[in-house]
Amino acid sequence: MVSILLIAAFLIFLIFGYPVILTKRKKEQESEKSPHFDAQMKKLWNIAQDSMKERKPLRAEKALLTILKFDEKNAAAYNRLGILYAKEQKFDEAIECFEIAQSLDDNPSSLHNAGLIYLETGAYEKAEMAFKQALELEGGVPARFIALAKAEEKLGKRKEAIDALESAYELEASTTTLRQILALYEASGDEEGIEDTTLRINNQLAALERKKKTTKKTPRRSLRRNPRPVKPMKPGSKAPRATMKSPAHRLARPKTIK
Repeated sequence: MVSILLIAAFLIFLIFGYPVILTKRKKEQESEKSPHFDAQMKKLWNIAQDSMKERKPLRAEKALLTILKFDEKNAAAYNRLGILYAKEQKFDEAIECFEIAQSLDDNPSSLHNAGLIYLETGAYEKAEMAFKQALELEGGVPARFIALAKAEEKLGKRKEAIDALESAYELEASTTTLRQILALYEASGDEEGIEDTTLRINNQLAALERKKKTTKKTPRRSLRRNPRPVKPMKPGSKAPRATMKSPAHRLARPKTIK
């Protein structure tokens, strides 16, 4: 008898109660997507960004946590909060935020930021893995290869570090990157690599110097591009006298007083 009553109560709940719950949830989701909700989220974002620029971490943290309270799957807010914690050297909290951001959105920036924290805290293998994953998602950023090279250098992988720096140099020909490659060759005592890289640096500096010298200022052109042609004078005619106007004609008329 009791089991029959329980089944009947459950059926009544499915028929009448469950649709009410679904309707309530639907209204809540619709309210979150309302223009008022969007305006509030935008306001909180502006507060967070301005506070970070003005170095007010507590105010920025409060704004970001409020965003996450209403939108717990906001990967951008987690990423920004991770950056905030990293600046305050709260590395555990920063790592947690970056990992959550990456799980919500396969974003290379979150992976790269997490890699930087791992690098800072000495977790070089995790840093290497994070940078490689970020490069798989977005490989056209020189800074990612440079960060990977740093992690591989810390792990004693000089050859892999040099390869990563060479990839960065292919994307952006920077003498700074060449100097980093030279430092790795010097650390390993590779004379051939030292000689070759030194020559590359000198050649690039010489090319930059030549470019500076060959760059000339564009000469100023005359404002009057098409001057009026001078009419030829008839034989025996006199040149017209230039009439000079009195400077009085340039004086402004006095205003009439009404």
